[in-house]
Amino acid sequence: MPKFFAYKGQIDNNSFVIEGEDARHISMVLRLTPGDNIVICDGEGTDYYCTLSESSKQRVVAHIDSSSANDSEPKVALTLYQGLPKSDKMELIIQKCVEIGYVRIVPVKTEFAVAKLDGKEDKKRERWQKIAEAAAKQCGRGIIPLVDRPMTFSEAVEDSKSCQGRIIPYENEESYSIKSFAKAFNGNSIALFIGPEGGFSPKEIQLATTDGIKSVTLGKRILRTETAGIVAGAVLLYELED
Repeated sequence: MPKFFAYKGQIDNNSFVIEGEDARHISMVLRLTPGDNIVICDGEGTDYYCTLSESSKQRVVAHIDSSSANDSEPKVALTLYQGLPKSDKMELIIQKCVEIGYVRIVPVKTEFAVAKLDGKEDKKRERWQKIAEAAAKQCGRGIIPLVDRPMTFSEAVEDSKSCQGRIIPYENEESYSIKSFAKAFNGNSIALFIGPEGGFSPKEIQLATTDGIKSVTLGKRILRTETAGIVAGAVLLYELED
């Protein structure tokens, strides 16, 4: 069943009123008409099962038949601090990490990053957020994960203090694995730092570990930047979820 996100403020007379891009998609792309069913999530963890009563490219009205708590959100909130990668790799990273279960993705400007935003931060972030929303719809999430503003590495380290666990995969770490971290962790939020193509600089690793971020190994093979966050998130949620 097609899924969309809407705010509770869009509810009028026990129906969601949808306008703009989603209305055009429902009526023109999916070609749904009155009597067809869709699921609408309020972005706060509740799914509403609805029947269309009106469908046009300007406006869709979906009557609420029933609702239930969305059960797809992981118990541990993962935040990815991703060193800015080259070309369009960030789009792939966002899409797949949303599918896995990350709740927040923060682009990070690092010393060895080749990619530069050059004043296009707002436009890039807007596109990245749309990718996150599309991925959340596709995989049945109960929230739309946030793609936050780009930060410097030191800002990201400071920002990550709100998480109960903080780790940074590092190729020179040989003894402490991400699996060991997961088995010992008993909190509800984790910050994960992933470097760009060139990795983190020694200065950045020192800053992170001095601040209490634990360095971990992801195994014997060095992963690409677009692979590392996906693998690490999957390992963490596999170990931490029931």
